[in-house]
Amino acid sequence: MTIIDSLAPDAVPTPALPAYRLAGVTKTYTQKGRVIRALTGVDVEIAQGDFVTIQGPTGGGKSTLLQPLGALDQPTDGHVLIGETDLAHATARDLERVRAVEIGFVFQAFNLIPTLTAAENVDMGLEPLGLASDERAARVAEALERVGLADRGDHRPGELSGGQQQRVAIARAIAKRPRVLLADEPTGNLDESMRDEILAVLEQLNAEGLTLIVVTHDSAVAARARRRLRLDKGTIRDITR
Repeated sequence: MTIIDSLAPDAVPTPALPAYRLAGVTKTYTQKGRVIRALTGVDVEIAQGDFVTIQGPTGGGKSTLLQPLGALDQPTDGHVLIGETDLAHATARDLERVRAVEIGFVFQAFNLIPTLTAAENVDMGLEPLGLASDERAARVAEALERVGLADRGDHRPGELSGGQQQRVAIARAIAKRPRVLLADEPTGNLDESMRDEILAVLEQLNAEGLTLIVVTHDSAVAARARRRLRLDKGTIRDITR
């Protein structure tokens, strides 16, 4: 018997919440006496398990948008819901919890500690969770295996290629088992073959159910996404074809 079969005849399953719901998201700041409007009433919904890219010109608001999506900053106005938590109006403690548990981050710079091994770098991402040492070790091994580096855990970043270093960074992000992975130009420092290598890893993670949001200037990366958004002058639109 399936879960649906076990429901009462008149029961209706509760639909899954979107990964994100943004409504009226605006961000302004003052620079040299001028008010800069970085985001202007952004409204967008991103489904759980989706693969979305965000494109747009430099200065168009892409990095500014990633800040509230990642619980790193709050908008001047509007709502940013991840599940049922409104990040725009959450406490500092709630924002910290969301960053630690629900969101993984990958950036153009790999941000690995050069004196630590790949396994130790991945383990660093688990520190905020307060897990027992055996659980941390299991998650590190699992994450490295998922990105194809099960045999490189004892290698330091200087002993790895650029693509391998980015895979370590991805492993660090997914070891916490987040619901969303935010990636800011994750292939920007890589050549074409390494770019495709990282995209294959990200696509596999997405196929397993991880919501993937990627900021990119690379049209080849954007073409692989299920949904494409463009952010220009603080305004967002869907350019999926």
